[in-house]
Amino acid sequence: MTSTDASVNTIDFHGQPALELRSPDGATCVVSLFGAQVLSWVPTGGKERLYLSPQARFDGRSALRGGIPVIFPQFAERGSGPRHGFARTLVWQVDQTRVSKDFAIATLRLTDDDTTRAVWPHAFALELTVVIGGNRLDLELSVDNTGATAFDFAAALHSYLRVAEVENCRLEGLRNTRYLDATDADKAKDDKLDALIVEDEVDRLYRRAPDTVVLHDGGRAFGFQSEGFPDLVVWNPWEHKCRALSDMPDLDFRRMICIEPAIAERPQTLAAGEHWSGRHTIVAA
Repeated sequence: MTSTDASVNTIDFHGQPALELRSPDGATCVVSLFGAQVLSWVPTGGKERLYLSPQARFDGRSALRGGIPVIFPQFAERGSGPRHGFARTLVWQVDQTRVSKDFAIATLRLTDDDTTRAVWPHAFALELTVVIGGNRLDLELSVDNTGATAFDFAAALHSYLRVAEVENCRLEGLRNTRYLDATDADKAKDDKLDALIVEDEVDRLYRRAPDTVVLHDGGRAFGFQSEGFPDLVVWNPWEHKCRALSDMPDLDFRRMICIEPAIAERPQTLAAGEHWSGRHTIVAA
């Protein structure tokens, strides 16, 4: 494929507007304007690496099950607003797009309005930049406090990875890291194992997590590198929780695992006029 084939186009994806990014070397990515959510990522010469539920609701209102939802300004129920915040259920604006000889890039932007201020009374600008090329997916999330007073926020890039069989996966790099176990009343524990193997429900918030972890999925692997996010969340609902999810097939817990860089345990404080950014890279091997 030549550089003339590189593009960023607006498409219809399940009835909703989205951007399709194509890098010069053939990597592709789909980003929904609803939630600025990455819904598909195919590395050069590879196969789909993100999980998107076949029962995801593309109704323009419901959070989409799969891909990489943007969590802001609240993580889970750790606050008084909507679960995981409002950023994932609002339409973002396309700020800029570009292609080069090595990559394709798009930046989407969300700012405060009457809807956001009704549940979170702060002025802000939120941007997500998506870059693809080769076997890399690079994401940068940035927050600007555009108001006159400080605010606290949480954030995460809730990455659903597509795997062949979750029970055969090994997540390495978290040994000796302390985590909160949501399946055990948020009890603090230390990970003493060389690798995390999913054999039941997993819902862990690793505090002060390593910047780099690796997920082995049979003959494939994912490498994850983050910057600016102090926490790492690992989640799989397993059979009993999956059955309770109306927007996900009962057995699809076997086909996915969430590995998400986050500001979750302790919110980030941003003074008036200040800027924060966090980066996350996924490498397919």
